[in-house]
Amino acid sequence: MTHGASPSAAWLPPGKEAAVCFTIDDVHPGTSADAYEAGGDLGEGALGHVEWLLERHPQLEVTLFCTADWRELSPVPTRRLLARLPVLRDRRFLTPVLPKGTMRLDRHPDFVEYLRRMPRTEVALHGLHHVHPGARVAVEFQEQDRAECAAMLRTALDVFRHAGLDPAPGMTPPGRNATPALTAAMADVGLSFVASARDVVTPVGPGAVTAMSGLQGVSLIEPTLVADGRLVHITSNFQATSPIDRAIAIIEHHGLLAVKAHIVKNAFGYVQLDGVDELYRNYLDVTFTELERRYGDSLWWTSMSAVADRVQSGAPAPASQ
Repeated sequence: MTHGASPSAAWLPPGKEAAVCFTIDDVHPGTSADAYEAGGDLGEGALGHVEWLLERHPQLEVTLFCTADWRELSPVPTRRLLARLPVLRDRRFLTPVLPKGTMRLDRHPDFVEYLRRMPRTEVALHGLHHVHPGARVAVEFQEQDRAECAAMLRTALDVFRHAGLDPAPGMTPPGRNATPALTAAMADVGLSFVASARDVVTPVGPGAVTAMSGLQGVSLIEPTLVADGRLVHITSNFQATSPIDRAIAIIEHHGLLAVKAHIVKNAFGYVQLDGVDELYRNYLDVTFTELERRYGDSLWWTSMSAVADRVQSGAPAPASQ
């Protein structure tokens, strides 16, 4: 990249040639005394690693995708006999779930206050309960129609606000499943961005589109307008398993490097490759340090809501294909 060159992406602010944002899924008040730690241990747990990164990199921002009332325990079915029964298996939870209200944000004021104090941190939605009957346990929004999705989103927003959190106007859908009914409902309730697609495999290049999980055919490296132009979609395109060369390629193509993590590393033996732990923290530290060294002030270290604001304020973004 030639520093000072005009960026090809008009959604970037003047003087910036590429952007970096950092997001973390599955944040909720669960502690190490519960099924697994998901932020509830505050600075002594995974969120302590996040704060360490924020302190090391003063330009870094983070979007925490937080569930209003987390109920999921195992992300995969554990009731194997029930899972064999036609019809019934689609109507019942195939894993034990937490009672409603157990992890409801407004019942965990210390957790909420910790999030509020974290520097350069925004909190956005990651569903209402993050659980669904049937085999796709973590995919909360499946067959619901637009009105049902909107009602669930309004309930989640009410929980956030009752807890004293003003959420950023966006969501990563649980399981990354962004149905047309859900994206329409997101816009209906006033959300402005969605982070559905995750693609850490497709080669980086001009016009590259997603083909991994979540929405297909949206831009790999630029914000994309979806839902009839009512939402800005941002693809997660880098994680713990990605080589640093992928980050450099995204930036060299004037793209948005969207770094993904999950707050939970290990849930009953289900290990997230991008789970927040000391190893991933250190890898991100090395990656961010190298990007700062190479590109200096030409990078826009930002949040997903800031990207959406810029696109929706008039800076153009490509439409979905």
